[in-house]
Amino acid sequence: MKRTGGTGWGATVAGWAVALAVFFPILWMVLTSFKTEITAVATPPALFFHPTLENYRAVLARADYLAFARNSILVSLGSTLLALLLAIPAAYSMAFFPTRRTRDLLLWMLSTKMLPAVGVLVPIYLLWRDMGLLDTVFGLIVIDSLSVLPIVVWMLFSYFREVPAVILEASRMDGATQVEELIHVLLPLCSPGIAATALLSIILCWNEAFWSLNLATVNAATLTAFTASFSSPEGLFWAKLSAASTLSIAPILAFGWMTQRQMVRGLSFGAVK
Repeated sequence: MKRTGGTGWGATVAGWAVALAVFFPILWMVLTSFKTEITAVATPPALFFHPTLENYRAVLARADYLAFARNSILVSLGSTLLALLLAIPAAYSMAFFPTRRTRDLLLWMLSTKMLPAVGVLVPIYLLWRDMGLLDTVFGLIVIDSLSVLPIVVWMLFSYFREVPAVILEASRMDGATQVEELIHVLLPLCSPGIAATALLSIILCWNEAFWSLNLATVNAATLTAFTASFSSPEGLFWAKLSAASTLSIAPILAFGWMTQRQMVRGLSFGAVK
């Protein structure tokens, strides 16, 4: 018992240490956003200072924060919805009607995530230009959904594989079609996993920066572009940049905090039989 207790304390301390190491950059960014520009670049760093809201006033006066936030919300939710609409039937067919090429197909889909996005920037840019999708919310929704699609398919495939096939066979014996089986049987059973997948997709789409900066300029610019706009040729204004970054991550941090139970429940779906 003593050995177990010591191990438990050690694991707790290690967990808190890792959590603090991960959270420290966010904390430091928030603190810097309340400093003046001179205090923000002071050496050694100033731990005690007089907080100011001047950076937030300057950031909000320079750009329309709500317009950028609206685009980020539309792109994140739209991309997740489109990815789910494509991934659910694909994962269903591969989980319950596998072929000899199913595993190869899954590995190929995952391998596309290893390709640097800059490698396909020119053809994607030309395609989006010719189709009139540059600087449009719909254009970002399509490219972001394609970016997260391999991860969404893999996660849903794993969740669907946890469902015993006899349950689906019983529904077929009762006369259910494949569409009814998918909608009325499989989706309710896997709702925690689908919810976790959707939450992760929203977070990934919200944080996506490469396509947002290269395929959008004004009308469809998201909060990543809002943050990048405070990096100017004159130099980096760390206090204002920190304020812009804090405003950019605040909605998704609040969203993640409110949905953490659903995320953990979904990620652990099927772990205990």
